[in-house]
Amino acid sequence: MVLEDITGKPVPAIDVFAHSIKALVKHLMDALECRGTGVRSNEIKWVLTVPAIWTDKSKQFMRKSAEKAGIQRDNLLISLEPEAASIYCQHLPTEKLSGAESGFTMAKVGTKYMIVDLGGGTVDITVHEKLAGDGLKEISRATGGDCGGTSVDAEFIQLLAKIFGAPLLHTLKREQPDAYLDLIREFEIVKRTITASKEGKINMTIPFTTLDSLCKKHLKEDLASTLSLSPYTNTISIRGDKMRIDADIFKNLFDKTIKNILALFQRIFTRKESESVTLVLLVGGFAECSLVQGKIKKTLLPRRVIVPEESGVAVLKGAVLFGHNSGAIYSRKIRFSYGVRWRPIFDPEVHDQQHYVKINGEPHCKNAFDIIMKKDTNVKPGTTVKRKYFSFKGEDTIDFIIFTSEKKSPTYTDEDRCSRVGNTKIDISDSSQIQDLEVVFIFGNTEVSLYAKETKSGNSCQLSFDLI
Repeated sequence: MVLEDITGKPVPAIDVFAHSIKALVKHLMDALECRGTGVRSNEIKWVLTVPAIWTDKSKQFMRKSAEKAGIQRDNLLISLEPEAASIYCQHLPTEKLSGAESGFTMAKVGTKYMIVDLGGGTVDITVHEKLAGDGLKEISRATGGDCGGTSVDAEFIQLLAKIFGAPLLHTLKREQPDAYLDLIREFEIVKRTITASKEGKINMTIPFTTLDSLCKKHLKEDLASTLSLSPYTNTISIRGDKMRIDADIFKNLFDKTIKNILALFQRIFTRKESESVTLVLLVGGFAECSLVQGKIKKTLLPRRVIVPEESGVAVLKGAVLFGHNSGAIYSRKIRFSYGVRWRPIFDPEVHDQQHYVKINGEPHCKNAFDIIMKKDTNVKPGTTVKRKYFSFKGEDTIDFIIFTSEKKSPTYTDEDRCSRVGNTKIDISDSSQIQDLEVVFIFGNTEVSLYAKETKSGNSCQLSFDLI
């Protein structure tokens, strides 16, 4: 996978993420050294948070990025962001839960609530139930989408493109990246302060000198004249280094994103396990936006919406708690059906003729989906599922192709809504004979894993998916 930097230069994605993680590691290690702690990197349990809606492939990408950054595999935990925030909120008193009734506590056994992580790129929604012994049970699988705070940023960039034109914005990014980033950061700050009741003008600082110079050079007009020729001549003005935007225009930038967020709520509340939930917990940096908070609270009435103090760092602080107690999540809902592609004996009562194939003179079904774990199954961390398979004569290895499906009971791996998520190879000790294999799949953790044993020889190996 390749990303483009701000100037359009292609860069391997794994290098970008690895360098970012490495910089964070260095920042912490430098701070620890300054304090004379004597703590070394390999003595630290590192926790990397990811959206709960991310695929197994995305999670492994982050793991490999962290390993490339120098973090040892055994010292790394993957934490799901809404889970981390949920764990953190268990420790907050009522006065730090805005919107909570007097005496309310997240730690009360039997409490059911929806945790909504409004992040920068994504929105993650899941439902937890508080169990005795400080455990949390996921009672509705994670749902979400790419409608976090950066989707509002994208709308703002589109507004700028209508004023200055997309080519000039590309020039700004390429020639003056610092000015471009300052502009986006300023918008990020201002957008968190906007409220539904705001009227008049919204002021934000812009890199006036840079923009004015680019307008004169490429558009043959100064900034003020360029703005006067745009569709926003009556709703946006410039005063010094400030852009003054009509409040209604500014609030309209949120419309599409808020609509998508509310659609996610509508989807999850149609599930039987979620319809009775009356508490909604908003966390994440985007949850600090008053406009978004207000729209969600109004739409979800009479449900109670709670926003913890410092909601923007709830995931960060919860990840630390998760690192100390990864067993805090008692069980999780499986988001997809998992299975492997295999070739069972062809059964005309079950299999269609399209999947008929002969192997060593015997009829088999190709591309059959052997279901290992069904979607929406509630499993505890470390839950194992055993399967027995066999090799064919002449095979030195068996390729295990791992698939997921959005269906609960898929039949074939090549049907709609099935996706290949990874593969792994198992070496066969004696290819002259049919060999029996026992494969153990491990579910319920934040990542799926498996190991295999050849029954006859007793050879076993820990397997990891080649997901990237």
